[in-house]
Amino acid sequence: MLCEIRELGFSKAELSHGIRMSLVPGILRALEENVIEVSSIHNFCPLPSAVDHAAPNLFQPSSKRRLEISMWYRYTLKTMEFAKKVDANKIVIHSGSSPYPIFRKPLDFEGIAERSDSSEFEKSLTRLRDRSKKPVSRVLEQFRSVHAQATELNLQFGVENREGVYELPVDSRAEEFFEGLPDGDAFGYWHDTGHAQLKHRLGLLDHREHLEKMAPRLIGFHLHDVSEDGHDHQVPGSGEIDFSMVREFIEPHHTLVAELSPRLTEKQVIASRDFLLENLS
Repeated sequence: MLCEIRELGFSKAELSHGIRMSLVPGILRALEENVIEVSSIHNFCPLPSAVDHAAPNLFQPSSKRRLEISMWYRYTLKTMEFAKKVDANKIVIHSGSSPYPIFRKPLDFEGIAERSDSSEFEKSLTRLRDRSKKPVSRVLEQFRSVHAQATELNLQFGVENREGVYELPVDSRAEEFFEGLPDGDAFGYWHDTGHAQLKHRLGLLDHREHLEKMAPRLIGFHLHDVSEDGHDHQVPGSGEIDFSMVREFIEPHHTLVAELSPRLTEKQVIASRDFLLENLS
């Protein structure tokens, strides 16, 4: 796997939340042989031994269940240990979700412009923000619980913006969310361009304004495009995202990851790499 990524022209790779335990020996061997470097990993990595599919929300820090919280803590610590083993200092992390059925019908892309202008939609968003307070307090408590270990290990968690309406933190309260975390460098913001653009389409945020707001906390990016019909993880430059705008917010210390659909061809992966090197470096 890592040899193939290297042959495609990437010198570093992010190890995702789809890394099974059976892949770990080969990963460690590739690193020993200097095939590639690891730029970052994504909680939970590696997956629990009984899980064989990508599962970033397997255990949520927003949960009210003690067992789930305990498992979140346990496997987050294991991810931190693995990060040190593969010499990565950044961990992408999700923040759980608000479980409340705020909307009468699931939100989709068709007709969203009309709904986003409606008073019912605005009231629903207000309820979403209000009812997310308790789940957010639980998330902040769990993030604080790993703060000391992250600081001691010189690790940074990149809190990722999410595409789901119910996922946390609520974008309009992202700054408030980060202010609730301990001071220091253990937690930063990880910007996913596709997720932000999907929210932009829904009328839940303005992509540029969101980046301007979160820029001081940025530590990394997941880079991919969104097609006109609303599919993300597409070839950068092929869709509706303004990457010249994104470029304005990239700093030398940021980690840049091309997060592409597994359906893309080898030619499309190379095109993605070339576009990002030409336009964002």
